[in-house]
Amino acid sequence: MRSAPMRPGKFTYSPHAPVERTRITLGLIRRVFGYAHPYLWLLLGLLFITLASTGLSLLTPLILRQLIDQTLPARDLQQLVWLSLGLLAIPLLNGGLHVWQRQVNARVGEGIVYDLRSALFSHLQRMSLSFFTHTKIGELMSRLNNDVVGAQNAISNTFINFIISLIQAVLVLAVMFTLEWRLTLISIAVLPLFLIAARNLGSRLQDIARLQLNLIAKMNAVMNELLNISGSLLVKLFGRTAEEDKRFRERAGNVRNIGVRRAVTGTLFFVSVGLLSSVGVALVYGIGGFLVIQQELTIGTIVALCAYLGSLYGALQGLTNAPVDFATSMVSFERVFEVLDLPLEIKEKPDAHVLKNTRGVLEFDDVSFRYAVDDKGLLKDVQRFGQIQDVRTVLSGDASVKGGSDENGNGDESLSALSQAREQTLEHISFRADPGHLVALVGQSGAGKTTLTYLIPRLYDPNQGRILIDGYDLRDVTLASLAGQIGMVTQETYLFHDTVRVNLLYARSDATQQEVEAAARAANIHDFIMGLPDRYETIVGERGYRFSGGEKQRLALARVILKDPRILVLDEATSSLDSESEALIQDALKRVMTDRTSIVIAHRLSTILSADLILVMDRGRIVERGTHTDLLAKEGLYARLYQTQFRTRQGEKAE
Repeated sequence: MRSAPMRPGKFTYSPHAPVERTRITLGLIRRVFGYAHPYLWLLLGLLFITLASTGLSLLTPLILRQLIDQTLPARDLQQLVWLSLGLLAIPLLNGGLHVWQRQVNARVGEGIVYDLRSALFSHLQRMSLSFFTHTKIGELMSRLNNDVVGAQNAISNTFINFIISLIQAVLVLAVMFTLEWRLTLISIAVLPLFLIAARNLGSRLQDIARLQLNLIAKMNAVMNELLNISGSLLVKLFGRTAEEDKRFRERAGNVRNIGVRRAVTGTLFFVSVGLLSSVGVALVYGIGGFLVIQQELTIGTIVALCAYLGSLYGALQGLTNAPVDFATSMVSFERVFEVLDLPLEIKEKPDAHVLKNTRGVLEFDDVSFRYAVDDKGLLKDVQRFGQIQDVRTVLSGDASVKGGSDENGNGDESLSALSQAREQTLEHISFRADPGHLVALVGQSGAGKTTLTYLIPRLYDPNQGRILIDGYDLRDVTLASLAGQIGMVTQETYLFHDTVRVNLLYARSDATQQEVEAAARAANIHDFIMGLPDRYETIVGERGYRFSGGEKQRLALARVILKDPRILVLDEATSSLDSESEALIQDALKRVMTDRTSIVIAHRLSTILSADLILVMDRGRIVERGTHTDLLAKEGLYARLYQTQFRTRQGEKAE
């Protein structure tokens, strides 16, 4: 909100001019003020409080005028006391109003931030997985933090300040014209020079401030990349400590130099604007003094007019900055609305079926899928000055990144005949998995195995064909009931920075401690947990970094076991386990898989041998299917994979 009236020669500027231009339409404004509607009475109260504060501020110069022109010459002690008390009472009342004003403003501003942030988070939670694979996490954080705060400024600050500045300018001018219209016109005549100087010098200072933010972002990017465990390890292993010291000193030196430049330019800015504004004050005192000598004006009137000049220039400066501030806030609102308007790729039908008493019969019926990137479903690129995610190349500092193609546009390496690169990720996939059956997916890396498993919990929808559970198309069932029937262990185990117990309870929040421990025992992780200092209350660390890969995988298995789903999907679920742990896990999985439908991406020979059906995938197609014995007899792709991958791994384990 507005601060106390500005004195002559003191002006503010905003270094955050809008980087982008947005088209302000009536529809956009209506939508913006739709978020202000729940706070309409608070905004009206805020307007009333600010007007009362402005009205009180207008009384001070009048009291000074009365004091100088009447009270002191008349030696009226009683009036002197009352006027002195008035000069004390006005700031006291204004102080109370400012506290009340800040409280109301905070309620409006924080309320709008809460509404926008909650709406954004809720919508983002329902976006498809493809959206997150093409969107930087830093950009999402900026939408939820910077843009939300910038958007609420349009309502709780910019709009109210514009109204207050307009009213204050009108009231101050009215009072000044009442006191002395000639000096008032002289003070206004100086205003164009002041505005020109403020805009020109302010624009230069904005450019320097923006450059400073970019240089700081580049310096911070180096620290962000190198001052972490992975970056520090790489620097030490390659012996690049001296080079990185030099690189950082160069970046820090650029920040130092631009800081000096900004300080000098800022001082020149305020000195220049202050001198120009002093012209108005000098003219008022000079011409006003002449009128006093001619006995056409009183000294108190001159003092009062000069006191009003600060308020007048401050109000007019606020009106000048209002369009820039409002446009900046509209850019933030546009970014917020861009997220809220993103279409939901995975939608739930209004009359979707709720899966109950599910048997777990899973069927793929001529399913085809490709990863299609539609720009309409993604966020626009935004240049955010001063933020690390806007730095494209951290070490080289180049603005562009060169690709690895030659002058003809060809890559450095030609694709081999066995390459899995293709446009269509999955083609005409059909198979059926019944309860109690284990279906193993086998194939080279990139053959489409993981993508196939992602279609089961409906992380993506197929472009062709359908996927059925107990005869229901996945697109016809509720997302919540579908998620409740599927338990999945992905390639990368993700653990929250919380306790072991909380991470396990994420599968089923109402599980008892006995059920949690039973699931941990089934995954062969209970004894390990009991050996930890705080047992189940041990903090796992960010992404579970305190645990080894095998320990994290067993925790992930325990989490899925606790969920007790009808369909199990395991992607490299035992790839990081030693031989002893793998044997125990395999034994546990046999019990868990009983009467359940299990889809497993096989990386171990033991998984293949126990599979009821093996699907051999190549370039997104199922090229072979059958049992281990049947596929070996065909002497096809599976037999070659068995000889080169599974049998070799088994031999290495034996050694």
